[in-house]
Amino acid sequence: MTISAFDINPRGPGLHVGRSRRPLGGRRKRMMDVTVALVALVLAAPVMLIVALLIWVTDGGPAIFSHTRVGFNGKRFACYKFRTMVANSQQVLADYLANNPEAAKEWEQNWKFKNDPRITFLGRILRKSSLDELPQLINVLRGEMSCVGPRPVVPDELQRYGACAAEYLQARPGLTGLWQVTGRDAVDYASRVSIDSRYIRNWSVWADVVILVRTIFAVMKFDQAS
Repeated sequence: MTISAFDINPRGPGLHVGRSRRPLGGRRKRMMDVTVALVALVLAAPVMLIVALLIWVTDGGPAIFSHTRVGFNGKRFACYKFRTMVANSQQVLADYLANNPEAAKEWEQNWKFKNDPRITFLGRILRKSSLDELPQLINVLRGEMSCVGPRPVVPDELQRYGACAAEYLQARPGLTGLWQVTGRDAVDYASRVSIDSRYIRNWSVWADVVILVRTIFAVMKFDQAS
């Protein structure tokens, strides 16, 4: 199945440099977000409770982790996830980069590792199944994220978008997106930026529906970590 939905609206929604009054998709996309997020949150509540208990039992500490991401018009927000890393992840990262030149190079290029030493055993399972991202449904209901959109990035990461940063800021980051159903971690950073830009330029409601459906199949592929 191809992402042919993007051919339906070849000219896209119209991009403008500077601050936008409304996020990409406007009211139609927001209504879709709230509906999908509410249904998903109700259905996923039992699973989320089990995951939270497993994290607490196996690793201790808080089950939910929040990290600052950049949203619509550059507004920063706390993006929620189930915690998949060890409690002292920052120190582990610093030590790993200091002692592994190749890892430091990989981090500089991609802002992530193929084999991250900070991730717990349970965390790997959560990431490969994308269950770690379920708390972001709360971000969607709060209007900070969309069900479908560009990848949520940290403030320092946005500069790597270059000229595409203006496009990124016109949309709410997505719980899932075109990036997730076209390779996820199998693509390099420049390709991720290109995928995000392609999504924003060619957005349509139908494209979002296709991506949501394809996401169900994408998360079943455990060889593609989120």
